[in-house]
Amino acid sequence: MTATAIAPPPGLGAGERFLSLRFNQMPLDAVVAWVAARDAQSPFAYVVTPNVDHMVRLETSAAALRRAYESADLCICDSRVLGRLAGMCGIDLPVVPGSDLTRELLAETFGPGDRLCLIGGTPEIARALAELHPGLEIVQHSPPMGLLHDPAARQAAIAFAAGARARAVLLAVGAPQQELLAWEMRESKRVSGTGLCIGASIDFLVGVQSRAPLAVRRAGFEWAWRLMTEPKRLWRRYLVDGPAIFPIVWRWARNRRRASS
Repeated sequence: MTATAIAPPPGLGAGERFLSLRFNQMPLDAVVAWVAARDAQSPFAYVVTPNVDHMVRLETSAAALRRAYESADLCICDSRVLGRLAGMCGIDLPVVPGSDLTRELLAETFGPGDRLCLIGGTPEIARALAELHPGLEIVQHSPPMGLLHDPAARQAAIAFAAGARARAVLLAVGAPQQELLAWEMRESKRVSGTGLCIGASIDFLVGVQSRAPLAVRRAGFEWAWRLMTEPKRLWRRYLVDGPAIFPIVWRWARNRRRASS
C-alpha cells in the first residue's frame, strides 16, 4: 500500500525537490506550529530531518528505506552544509536542526499533562528528561540493537507506542531505522499523535553529549566539532562517507540542467 503524506499548513507550499527528496520549505517556527496544532488523538504523522549522512545513505538504500523518507508528512533540512549545497543549486532550504526543533517543542509546545513516548535511549536519559520537564509524562521503550533488521522488535515498538496514546512519539534510535519505524507506525494505523525522528537530540538536551557552540553551528562546522569530540565513532561518517555528497550534488545539478535545457 502506498502511503500519502498529509499537506503542509496552508500558504507554505508543497516544498522543493533536492536530490532524492522533496523538502518542505518551512522555518523553525512554522514546523513548531504544525506540531503544536496536533494532539494525542490526531492520526499519526511523522517528521524527518535529513542531513548529509542521510542523503548519502539514501543513494544506495533499499526501497523501503527511501519510501520511509519520501512518505514523511514533513521533510525538513537538518544540515547547514546541505542547505548551502542546495543554495548553490538555486534552491532555498530553510535549515531546522532536529536538536533545535526538539528543544523548542519541549520548552514551548508540550506542556503539563502531555504524555510523550520515547523510543530508544536509556532509563537514565528518560529520567533526566523528566527532571528537566517535570510537567510531562514520559513513557519509554528501549528496543534491542539491530532494529533495522529485526521486524519483531519493530512490531514490539509499534505496539508500545500504540498503547501509549502519547501526544508525540520521540524516535531516538538513529537513522535510518527510526524513519522506517515511523513509517511502519503510520502504516499500522494503530499509533496516534506525532512522530519525531530525533536521533541524539535528547542526549544533547540532558547533557550526555555536548553540542557545538552556537557560533560554530551557525558557521556550518558542527560536523567538525562532533568529529573532534567523538573521533573514533564519527571519523568514517565525516571523512569517508560524508564527502560523497559532493559528487552526488554535482550529478544531480548536471542532470537538472540537462532536463531543463
